[in-house]
Amino acid sequence: MKLSDLRPPVGAKKNKKRKGRGIAAGQGKTAGRGTKGQRARAGGTKGPYFEGGQLPLVRRLPHVRGFTNIFRIPYAVVNLDTLEERFDANAQITPQVLLERGLIDDTQRVKVLGRGALHKPLQVSAHSFSDSAKEKITAAGGSVSELPWTRPPRKVR
Repeated sequence: MKLSDLRPPVGAKKNKKRKGRGIAAGQGKTAGRGTKGQRARAGGTKGPYFEGGQLPLVRRLPHVRGFTNIFRIPYAVVNLDTLEERFDANAQITPQVLLERGLIDDTQRVKVLGRGALHKPLQVSAHSFSDSAKEKITAAGGSVSELPWTRPPRKVR
């Protein structure tokens, strides 16, 4: 058997109905469209948007407002009161340590914010700090070091 010998079984393929080819053809004259009316005409059907003149659903729904800033840089946020609870005095705090303790989800960028009070010295390394967080950490006898950040490689779709 060769590829050129393959044929569909007899009766499996039917010819397309040739509409509008004369009365003798069985589908002549009105070609199965009935008589007169919008649907009998060429191009006579309305699109899915049309609702008989009623204000269409698409126009009744509110627009999606605002926009997505493509330059937004996401931060994993940690507050000072959390660091006060979870770490001992003079602890070295880095994004890796925060990730291991479950305080952040990923190590993209970490920002320390100044909510709460800090009563013990901590050595905190992060990508960004709020001004109040810097003041409170240094006032408690700790140190602040800002980490450099490089953009991660783009995800290829």
